[in-house]
Amino acid sequence: MFYRPQALTALSITLCTLLLALPSVTLAEPSDSGSKKQPTQVMLAELAEDESVEDVERSDPLQEARKSPTPKEHSPVKKTVAKPREKAKKVAPNIDLKDVAPVPTPEPPPVPDAQDEPDTEESDVSKAQEDGDPAAVPEPQELTTPEPEDKEPERAKNLALLGSEVLPGTSTRLGWSAGIQIAGLSQPTPVLVVNGANAGPTLCLTSTIHGDELNGIEIIRQTMYDLDPETLSGAVVGIPIVNLPGFQQGSRYLPDRRDLNRHFPGSKNGSLADRIANSLFEKVIQYCDMLVDIHTGSLKRTNLPQLRADMNNPAVAEFTRGFDRMAVVHSTGSPGMLRTAAVNAGIRAVTLEAGESHRIQEHQIDAGVNSLASLMEKQKMISRMFVWGDPEPVYYDSAWVRANHGGILFSKVELGAKVSEGEILGYIADPITNAQHPIASSSDGRIIGMAVDQVVMAGFAAYHIGTKAKVSGE
Repeated sequence: MFYRPQALTALSITLCTLLLALPSVTLAEPSDSGSKKQPTQVMLAELAEDESVEDVERSDPLQEARKSPTPKEHSPVKKTVAKPREKAKKVAPNIDLKDVAPVPTPEPPPVPDAQDEPDTEESDVSKAQEDGDPAAVPEPQELTTPEPEDKEPERAKNLALLGSEVLPGTSTRLGWSAGIQIAGLSQPTPVLVVNGANAGPTLCLTSTIHGDELNGIEIIRQTMYDLDPETLSGAVVGIPIVNLPGFQQGSRYLPDRRDLNRHFPGSKNGSLADRIANSLFEKVIQYCDMLVDIHTGSLKRTNLPQLRADMNNPAVAEFTRGFDRMAVVHSTGSPGMLRTAAVNAGIRAVTLEAGESHRIQEHQIDAGVNSLASLMEKQKMISRMFVWGDPEPVYYDSAWVRANHGGILFSKVELGAKVSEGEILGYIADPITNAQHPIASSSDGRIIGMAVDQVVMAGFAAYHIGTKAKVSGE
């Protein structure tokens, strides 16, 4: 059947007229049977204002009994038993991460008859020998029994990840794919892995969950490329660009207009964001012992280098003490955040905020690289001469000061400045009436986040002030 163009045009106009006449409609997103359905606006699919603002304003306050938590309410992070990994299909090649390498390939699909496969490590090694790949063949280990007085570090084991076996003392590039994109257009997300020669914890570094946040990419690159697998204790897994589609388009969100950092740990049968979050969490995150998720401010906001951490959790609070020269802001985290999901799964996790989106900022990057080096030294993953700086304060209380008028924002203070209650932080200028509206500090404290000069509307979160609240017993 063929339609005349005039008829199609008339039909389109009629449909548009009907849609415009309808009231605001909300829909319920499909979800798993165990998850709660939340309504979302049709035209604005869960576009959160900014986690830099939201996770602070919705955070639970610091508990007075933080020093002696009850087991039920504030038990330390206890690592849950992870699901058994799928058997690796190949031995990952040992490469120098600083060398230019081809684009990584995604992990191989699972084989249905996994029980009939020979031992993974033996088959991988024999295959590597047949292919003549000396880098993939582990060195023979001496079968000697160490004396009780011998304090030689324990030898690490093979690290099975994303369908590959990463041998001790090697580094490699792998590829993670959620497997839900259009097959002909899918592209694996690069995953950098350094498996140390000695046994130790597994640290996971993630960045660019929001595709327009760039500082974390360089923080992870510099951190990973500086590691020596022969002297490293434990493993470091780095994913510089989690939201690859958003990064390619310079967008904060996924192609379905959702904020990925509101959907962890995700689900296999939910929205696109749910499925991507579930794939990352199931294939990578759950196998880590520690997680640092790196972000920047958004919506033209910038953040002083800082950690966001649930200081009500003793294990997480202790974890923050390994970051050199990094201020800590108490935040319990919002549901759906990667940090929140990781802590709920028994992984010590924090969010590292540094700088603003759409920019590469050297000073912020240096602060992030330094703090990650200090963390690995604190966790005894690396051994180097590290000079610790003066400790930064912990801001148990913080609040955003919002603009009461619309116009052009002009700031009088800089990021990191100490301010007093009532001090003028900046003003809003009305470009038409020439009226100027000052913005005053709500408390004594320090500017740990702020909006860059721009056009703002009434209610816009302009200045984030951190205060060092007095805690009983400290």
